[in-house]
Amino acid sequence: MRLDAILWDYDGTIVNSVPKNIDITKSILSIVAPHLTGDNLPRCLRSEAAYHQVNHAAKNWQELYIKYYGMTEPEMLTAGSLWAEHQLSNTMPVTLFAGMDDTVRDLSAVPHGICSQNSSKNILNVLSEAQIDTYFKEIIGYDDVSRNSQKPSPEGGVMCVERLFDNPEKKVIMYVGDHEADVQFARNLQSALGLQSTVISVAAAYSGAVPEEWAVQPDFIIRSPSDLVSICGQYL
Repeated sequence: MRLDAILWDYDGTIVNSVPKNIDITKSILSIVAPHLTGDNLPRCLRSEAAYHQVNHAAKNWQELYIKYYGMTEPEMLTAGSLWAEHQLSNTMPVTLFAGMDDTVRDLSAVPHGICSQNSSKNILNVLSEAQIDTYFKEIIGYDDVSRNSQKPSPEGGVMCVERLFDNPEKKVIMYVGDHEADVQFARNLQSALGLQSTVISVAAAYSGAVPEEWAVQPDFIIRSPSDLVSICGQYL
């Protein structure tokens, strides 16, 4: 098999966005659920370590908001609709994980894409500042697919592959993410693309994830971005 494209998750995979995500969440809570602010701020929003733990424990962002933040379903839905706007207006910087820029450049022989629940415009701004934006040919964010089609539903991945290739059939795709839902997304994308395509799942453990504990297991686990280079070498 020859690798045709590498698709990435963004938060917790390309960048360490935890401090910014906590700050954004606090701002949104102050609007949508002020009863969860101040002394009542959820414990998991009081430190990066606590946030990492619940973020990787939750099946998706909806469960994160309801089960771990304590929001009602209407509050969760309103908060989700505000996320992209607040991401763009929040000026707290985020940083690439160490070695990410070199990894992307080392793997520039294949096109890269992003399938994320972040805002595509926000992602592009960060990649441009890091001077690696030209390697990413397509970015599918939260605002590019419907609310009911967010990961792990495969719609964003299908959209990304169809934009990368004139003929999206019979492709070998690698998807890199830091959450169990990213592995499920890869499996769902495989089903959506059909048996003539192959989707390889890679779990990024360098942001605090423990993939060995996941019910849905990836094909590979990497402990640093540079580990991906040797894995991709098997398919180049």
